[in-house]
Parts: sequence; C-alpha cells; structure tokens
Amino acid sequence: MLEAPPPQLRNVSHSSFVFRGFPELHRHRRLLALPFSAAYLWVLLGNSALAYVILTAERLHGPMHLLICALCVVDILVATVILPSMLLGLLLDWTRVSLAGCLVQMFLTHFLSSLESSLLLAMALDRYVAVCRPLRYGDIMDSRMLLRLLLLTLLRSGAVMAALVGLAGSLRFCGSDTIQHVYCDHMALVRLACGATDRNRAAGVAVIACFVGVDIPLILLSYGRILRAVLVAAAAGEDRLKAFHTCLTHLMVMMCFYLVGSVTFLSHNLDIPIATDANTVLGVVYILLPATVNPVIYGVRTREIRDGLLKLLEPKKLTSVRPLKPKQTTAGQV
Repeated sequence: MLEAPPPQLRNVSHSSFVFRGFPELHRHRRLLALPFSAAYLWVLLGNSALAYVILTAERLHGPMHLLICALCVVDILVATVILPSMLLGLLLDWTRVSLAGCLVQMFLTHFLSSLESSLLLAMALDRYVAVCRPLRYGDIMDSRMLLRLLLLTLLRSGAVMAALVGLAGSLRFCGSDTIQHVYCDHMALVRLACGATDRNRAAGVAVIACFVGVDIPLILLSYGRILRAVLVAAAAGEDRLKAFHTCLTHLMVMMCFYLVGSVTFLSHNLDIPIATDANTVLGVVYILLPATVNPVIYGVRTREIRDGLLKLLEPKKLTSVRPLKPKQTTAGQV
C-alpha cells in the first residue's frame, strides 16, 4: 500500500491567509487599536496640512519643499495601505486576506517605503547642492532635474518591488495559513511557503542592498560634505548656519526611518529570533514613526513652513461691511 505524500508535495496551495500579529496580546487587541487609531489620525491631519501649506504658498514651490510635499503624500499612502485593515482586524477580528490581496498590499507597502528612501536621498542631494554649490543651485536643481529625480525614484522602486512580489507570488503555500504579522510583509509570507525559498531570501537581501546599502552611504557622504563646508565657512566668518540647521532637520527624519527599518529588515531576512509581538511592533513603527514625526520636525524646525502652518491655524477675521453714505449733492448737481 502506497503511503500518502507529505504535505509539501501535495498539489494544494492556500488561497487566503489569517493575520496573527499580537498572539500574546490578543486579549487586549481592542486597547491596542486606540494608540494606532490616534497615530493614523495624526498622520492624515499632520501630513495633509503640511502638503496643503506647501502647495498653496507660492514661495514654498522650490525643489526642497516640493520633495517634502511628496514625502507627506507617500507617508499618507503607506499608512493607509496598512492601518485601516490592521484596525479592522484588532476591533472586529477581520483578519483574513486573499493571496491576491496580500500580494497587492505587499507590493504597495514595500514600494512606498522604498520610494520614501529614494526621496530622502533626493533631499540629501538637494541640500548638498544648496550648501556646497550655492551659486549653481538654480541651474542644477531646476524643474527638469526635479522631474528626473521623481521619475527615477518611481522606476527604481517599481521595478525592484515588482520583481520581489512576483517571486513571492510564484510560491506554493501548503503548510500553515497564519501570517505572524498584521500586514503582508515579504518574509512573513515567504516563511509559509513549501519548497525552496532561497531565491526569495536572496531577493530580500538584494532589495536591502539596493536601497539601504546604496541610499545610506550616499546620504552620509552628502551630509559629510555639507558638514565640512559649514565648518570651513564658519572658520572664514561666513554664515551658513541656517542651511546646516535645515540639514539637521533632514537628518532627524532619516534617522527615524532607517534605524527602525534596518532592524526590521535584518531580523526578517537573517532569521534573528525576535518575539512575534515585538517583531510586529517594529514593523508597524517602521511605517508609522516617520509618518508621525515628519509634520512635527518639518513644521516646527523649518521657518517658512512653520509660518505657513501658523497662518493656516489663525482664525479668520470677519470684516464688517460699512453702509455707504448717501452722496450729497449741491445745487448745481443733478
């Protein structure tokens, strides 16, 4: 009598999956929804206000401010891809997702995150030109260069993440149907596949090398040159502290993004043992932290944007319309 084939050899594959991101805190999942709901509301309001101020103020239509506006839009989109479905799972136990829906969410999440990394690199290059090549800034960072940077970031992120998600979609899932996360992270899904996943793991490491391994060194090189130029200018008595102040603002945003992101990616792809609850929190914080701090950092530390936000928040003063006095006529007037 022939034995039944093992599960990994059966011609079956799951068509849907269940999220289990907080197994130890499952009883308190509704309480977990409160801070995440507040954070999502702040992401929507803060980034929308920041983008509105930049788009409506003509003096804020320079390359740097338009890159900040694009960053706000990306932050809103990436949070919207994850948070609503996550909150529905925490509040109503709607935790099942189809394979197609999972792959779409995976692509959008990683595409938008990589797009944010590319925008941060573009902002670092913009600041390098502004501080180190101030006389040529208008010639280098014109509208055509800005458009090229945006198109390059879209093409790079789209091509790399489409290949990554395509490899994940070609796998068969005949083991567990439980994703140990609250959204469709690449390695969280790949771990459920039956058969060899070496290509997927290699692709995940290649993505890290393509973005973190390329973007971070270029950003650090740009700001290293900026710091050197500022120190030389200070020694010569020139005033470039304002530009350096702006650069410190950008560095704060980048530290928030890359620090948490690097820990999350490395723990997933190098199989570093981290508790599921902690791993889930890191994954969500990686998405939420930059989106929540960007409005605060740019709104408070950038004077032009801060003035625009204060003007937006000022109550509108109603001007009373005085009635026109009747025109007096003289004897010779009709």
